Amino acid sequence: MEQRNIEQRYAIKFCVKLGDSVMKTYGKLVKVFGDEALSRAQVFRWHKNFKNGRESVGDEPRSGRPVESRTDNNVQRVCTLVRQDRRSTVRILADELNLKRETVRKILTDDLSMKKLCAKMVPKNLSAEQKHVRMSISQDCLEQVEADPTLLDRVITGDESWYFQYDPETKRQSQQWLSPGAARPKKARMSKSKVKTMMICFFDSKEIVHKEFVPPGQTVNQHFYLKVLDRLRKRVIRVRPEIAKTWILHHDNAPCHRAFSVSQFLTSKNIAVLPQAPYSPDMSPCDFFLFP
Repeated sequence: MEQRNIEQRYAIKFCVKLGDSVMKTYGKLVKVFGDEALSRAQVFRWHKNFKNGRESVGDEPRSGRPVESRTDNNVQRVCTLVRQDRRSTVRILADELNLKRETVRKILTDDLSMKKLCAKMVPKNLSAEQKHVRMSISQDCLEQVEADPTLLDRVITGDESWYFQYDPETKRQSQQWLSPGAARPKKARMSKSKVKTMMICFFDSKEIVHKEFVPPGQTVNQHFYLKVLDRLRKRVIRVRPEIAKTWILHHDNAPCHRAFSVSQFLTSKNIAVLPQAPYSPDMSPCDFFLFP
């Protein structure tokens, strides 16, 4: 496109040298270049400039960012900033380096061959006390595992999260589309329904021990969670009889998990609890990989 514009500017300059009027020049450009001809306003502007003595057909230098910013220097600058803080976003890098976001994105993906990976991060900056608690809990867990190598085999961890259900009608319709002789769409896929429900899941080192869906409209409070724990306890007795009296519960620090009634129930049933560091979803198996 830039080369074609340069050619037409030379043509306009040639017509000006011949003494052609602006309308005659514009008509010749349209006749030669057709739909790719410069607009009428551009022809009028360049015709006037050449008539006033301009010789150059190139654009005037512009202030601000250059048209092409993917230079070796900028690539090195982006690389340096990313290695200093790998959580930097494209927006932050662009503002820091005074570059376009698309330019930064191309440097990251094309020049540096980097890709973005999302993971569970600590949602807030921990205070010194919270960091100390996190370290203490980690050290205690390590010491317990070293003293009892079978400890992790007796841990049952659980959490709740939203779960999207697939529409069975959509699935059945897709199967009909793919049946022999039926009209085949470009892409048949199972779509998510608008209904979502809360799922509670508990598992150990072997497999899922207990799972259930929260009834619609039900809030997961301490009273409901007590019933869930009682059903979990009965499930453990039935499917894990070898650890029925020694299993250890692990859950996060949600308000319903830390309620006094819940602690009282666990104590009355002789169920030990593995502590969870505050604001540390990266230490919870459920938050780490089960619920993305």
